[in-house]
Amino acid sequence: MAPSRDVAIVAFAQSDHRRRTDELSEVEMVMPVLHEVLRRTGLKTADIGFTCSGSSDYLAGRAFSFTMALDGVGAWPPISESHVETDGAWALYEAWVKLLTGESDTALVYSYGKASPGSVRDVLSRQLDPYYLAPLWPDSVALAALQAQALIDAGDTTEAELAAIAARSRDAATTNPHAQLPGARPHGDHVVAPLRTGDCPPIGDGAAAVVLAAGDKARELCERPAWIRGMDHRVEAHALGVRDLTDSPSTRLAARRAGAFDRPVDTAELHAPFTSQEVVLRKALDLDDSVRVNPSGGALAANPVMAAGLIRFGEAAARVHRGESDRALAHATSGPCLQQNLVAVLEGESHVR
Repeated sequence: MAPSRDVAIVAFAQSDHRRRTDELSEVEMVMPVLHEVLRRTGLKTADIGFTCSGSSDYLAGRAFSFTMALDGVGAWPPISESHVETDGAWALYEAWVKLLTGESDTALVYSYGKASPGSVRDVLSRQLDPYYLAPLWPDSVALAALQAQALIDAGDTTEAELAAIAARSRDAATTNPHAQLPGARPHGDHVVAPLRTGDCPPIGDGAAAVVLAAGDKARELCERPAWIRGMDHRVEAHALGVRDLTDSPSTRLAARRAGAFDRPVDTAELHAPFTSQEVVLRKALDLDDSVRVNPSGGALAANPVMAAGLIRFGEAAARVHRGESDRALAHATSGPCLQQNLVAVLEGESHVR
């Protein structure tokens, strides 16, 4: 999907991701992040043309929880606002489409998740097929373990190779001040074989926000905007039994539609909460060792549910802003075993289209 109008990510901010934030409400967690991302652009709430958020009522444990988080944006002046009941990366997609139509020149996108109060493994089972799978209560780690075992049986990876992915990711996170689990740590015992503790994401709380802007407005707000050259999302069949868990055709198709295969990328921020999922994504996206994968540490270092995908986009954009990347790929996923996948290509101003 080639954009008809130049739109860029011009600012990114995120919270320090922590195991528990019992002392904070969602509003108190989100508000500093929103203030920070606006400060980086010099914009005020009144300057934002469209606001879109991503979160989950299931995670919050109450209906329409996102309306309370809007207190962090501010009640005045009135805003044009929307919400998606999924990861904030899909809120970014909606905002991007809004700017492509020309209805707005700026957009604020944010997402948040507090996973600490409940059992994330059980909560995520509620997104499964309600007739055949959900009544069995298979949790997210068990399903990821099925995928990991399928990869091992197919000869695509080994437990040692998965451990190396975990070590690399958490080593990279040592330079990320927001990471929940930076640095080397024991790979641990099996949680659900073949996945060990180190193969799984941490449970924690966090929030993130980005600002989008179009055309010359983006150049005014950011010295080196991260231009969204293409973005697309696709979904696999809902029933896990009819899918090949060792591959992700939806990711491959979304990447092709976004233009990811037109020219090589130098950086990829992949939303792979489990080490085995990075194996699947690397194959689907045809990423070799020349590409820096998850230099932020990825979801293995910090995985605030409903914000981790948006963070991948923000981290990729931030590297473009700093001149550390010329062409980056950003990926987000939702659902069991990489069921839904969103891919975007971000480029710096100097890159020739």
